[in-house]
Amino acid sequence: MPEDKDFQNPISREKITDMPSLLPYAHAVGSAIIRPMDQGRTRGEAMQAMYEQTDTQLTQIKRQVELLITQAQEIHDRIRISESIYLAECRFRPNISQRYHLYAKPDGGKLLSLISPEEWGPRSPFRFEATVKLLADHTWEIISMA
Repeated sequence: MPEDKDFQNPISREKITDMPSLLPYAHAVGSAIIRPMDQGRTRGEAMQAMYEQTDTQLTQIKRQVELLITQAQEIHDRIRISESIYLAECRFRPNISQRYHLYAKPDGGKLLSLISPEEWGPRSPFRFEATVKLLADHTWEIISMA
């Protein structure tokens, strides 16, 4: 056997390493395949995912805002009806959780009545505006409107 001094490695020292785990490519037959990353594609996919996520969140916020607008409109309608009822002619004391009917009189005034539009028949002397129910906080829930 020749001595180590006489042995010359046919592989260049520039082509070998003491730390093969740091190589940018597989260094053995059984190593995992390492492919260079397409950074443009990766960024594009990340941006697409970001846009989808933010669109979903913005859609949720839009639905919440629409719900708040609807709730605010309902409160506004309750205020308007409540004001009309409290200014209306009423010849009885309304009870909580009872249904009543608001009518417009020909002279421009309002009338709160126990009589429903169906009970008046075809010749109602008043124009029907709303069916309401008195709530415990003394506001009026709108059951139906004309």
